[in-house]
Amino acid sequence: MTRFGYFLSSEEFAPRDLLDQARMAEEAGFQALAISDHFHPWNDEQGEGSFVWSMIGALSQVTSLPITTLVTCPTVRMHPALNAQAAATAAVLTGGGFRFGVGSGEALNEHILGDDWPDADVRLEMLEEAVDVVRKLFTGERVSHRGTHYTVENARLYTVPEEPVPVYVSGFGPRAADLAGRIGDGFVTMQPDASIVERFRKAGGGDKPVLGGLKVCWDTDRQRAVKTVHRLWPNEQLPGELAQLLPTPEHFQQASTLVTEEMIADAVVCGDDTREHVDAVAAYANAGFDEVYVNQIGSDQRQFFDFYRTEILPRLTTGS
Repeated sequence: MTRFGYFLSSEEFAPRDLLDQARMAEEAGFQALAISDHFHPWNDEQGEGSFVWSMIGALSQVTSLPITTLVTCPTVRMHPALNAQAAATAAVLTGGGFRFGVGSGEALNEHILGDDWPDADVRLEMLEEAVDVVRKLFTGERVSHRGTHYTVENARLYTVPEEPVPVYVSGFGPRAADLAGRIGDGFVTMQPDASIVERFRKAGGGDKPVLGGLKVCWDTDRQRAVKTVHRLWPNEQLPGELAQLLPTPEHFQQASTLVTEEMIADAVVCGDDTREHVDAVAAYANAGFDEVYVNQIGSDQRQFFDFYRTEILPRLTTGS
């Protein structure tokens, strides 16, 4: 049965707001939490960029829900050995309730130290090596590694959970799905596409969990919701590889001038129509996803959680 979770947006909300949302999500009946890992927001209107590992530590103290990063790039901004230490500590703090979602990243967050931003093939190669390093360190044994992209010398994690942290690999195309099937403990992809889920399963994923998510904007006024999404998250409608290649929020703001309110209205669930919300979330379950994470855009958080508690989650869990 599909599990329904809430997606905490560290690009749009300040740390204390995220903690409040986590509490409200658990009270509303959501079964899990996901959180984004960004250095920059996508644009200045979103306006936030908290450190995800600090947030997970704080979240572990205010909620009992399992937490997944969707997703961390463990290859450039932080060395895989440091990501392994952070993930292991997160798992200990959450009593084994942390899952490490990883992906090949975006220049927006990873260029900040002045490193070159490689092409997609190299990024996937780096991701595979990084996951190998992380898993070795999760054993709690002393690790030395000299690979194509990373060196680790005499490193040992002394704080590790009883069981290794599951590593869920993100991907949006066939090659990434194949990589996730081969090296991942699960797969993360954001479109309710049954064919990419099947590709992951045939590439070695088998019955491992598949996670996805969507953004919505609950509001009693649909057009006002459309305007809210257009102001805060127009970047979601940018095509192709732009999301991986543009280096600054200002570049995303420039590119997003091509996104119209009509495009938002066609692509994002806006307003308070119960059936539209149910159908949008259920599309992931119907495509074979095991977990679906919903994110509310904008300030109407309490009303959103009340709406999902009373109108949406009961229908999703009963299939009505």
